[in-house]
Amino acid sequence: MTGLDRLRARVGTEEALVVAFSGGVDSALLAVVAHQVLGSRMLAVTAVSPSLAAEERKQAKRFAREHGFAHVEVCTDEADRPEYAANDGNRCYHCKSALFDALEPLAAAMGANIALGTNVDDLGDHRPGQHAAAQRGAVAPMVEAGLTKAEVREASAALGLSTADKPAAACLASRVAYGDPVTPEVLARVEKAEAAIHELGFPVCRVRAHGQGTVARLEVPAEDIDRAAARHAELDAAGRDAGFEFCALDMAGFQSGRMNVLLPLLPARTAS
Repeated sequence: MTGLDRLRARVGTEEALVVAFSGGVDSALLAVVAHQVLGSRMLAVTAVSPSLAAEERKQAKRFAREHGFAHVEVCTDEADRPEYAANDGNRCYHCKSALFDALEPLAAAMGANIALGTNVDDLGDHRPGQHAAAQRGAVAPMVEAGLTKAEVREASAALGLSTADKPAAACLASRVAYGDPVTPEVLARVEKAEAAIHELGFPVCRVRAHGQGTVARLEVPAEDIDRAAARHAELDAAGRDAGFEFCALDMAGFQSGRMNVLLPLLPARTAS
């Protein structure tokens, strides 16, 4: 049985699902499969807040239209929550809590579970949001079906989804160094800088904000570092135009979850 078959079988055990749909490779596959299996008993919901890049929002809406599944947007208020803005090691817990506060009324009206696009490979990372999901009773069909990230992409390709080879795109708040406050201004600065860097020919990149949003640390894949260094003046201009005072190229290259190296430097906290 393929990973896609296992996912279909797992989704088929649900009466109805509200899928948290960001438009990324994982939630896109889950939304399409849930639509195929459950039809009108599936609703995809995109959480809109300053941490969602405008381009990601646009792509999510377009993907939903292309595949014909029910899709709505809800505004979430994590940016207004002091515990989220404080950006300690549990920021994702508070973000997911805000998400569930918005999704639970929809799920209750449908008699549905809330489903997240978590895959098996996500389980080993620092993800406090998974604790919030467990507290709220959300389900993770791809984890239960045993799908790895590679299998998610393989299944997406088998279905002809445009997201099959889409680069990972974590929320904008993940770019802000732990301990620095998450503000709409810093998130907008990161979004603008990354959009400009994409235009310069670096589709995979991260602009990590440090120093209270004054320092931009650019990560590109290791194979692109020499090319980025050769275009340092343009990249520096992109960061400064976005509002950063200093711009630096990280010579270690792009690594997902790179900010987690800062976690041991923070005071110990416990999600509640």
